[in-house]
Amino acid sequence: MWFSRKQTVKMAPAGAAAQPGQITTKSRGDAAEAAACAYLVGAGLRLVEANYRTPGRGGGEIDLIMRAPDGTLVFVEVRQRASNSHGGAAASIGAVKQRRIIFAARHYLMRFASLPPCRFDVVLVNGTLLNESVGKAAAEGATGAGGKMEWIRGAFDAS
Repeated sequence: MWFSRKQTVKMAPAGAAAQPGQITTKSRGDAAEAAACAYLVGAGLRLVEANYRTPGRGGGEIDLIMRAPDGTLVFVEVRQRASNSHGGAAASIGAVKQRRIIFAARHYLMRFASLPPCRFDVVLVNGTLLNESVGKAAAEGATGAGGKMEWIRGAFDAS
């Protein structure tokens, strides 16, 4: 990009942290994951692990790994979108994202001698959370700006 001498571009230094109290995409995502976790725990699931990542580049990540009352291991992807303008949160989970989640789940399952029953769930948060921290409203799945939280069991499979 070309700039004349009179134009200046002010860029934040690499790795600069957000200002205290500033709402970032990461903080919104973290709030959505925490609200989804609280919602699922309230529905009877037990948290096993959060933000499981495979080592190395090009791997995958699983937002929440939960255990259902029947012993099923549930891999949960949490997707949050402020608006439905591009299909909302559900439209953001395409084939590539599903493959990365499945890859991470297979990596996680390598630690088991015998495989438990598993499924892939998705929690969609469309709209903005009323409370960016996990409070009572977030734990109940309440959202603001006309949004809602939706839990889709067995959203996709590994075949």
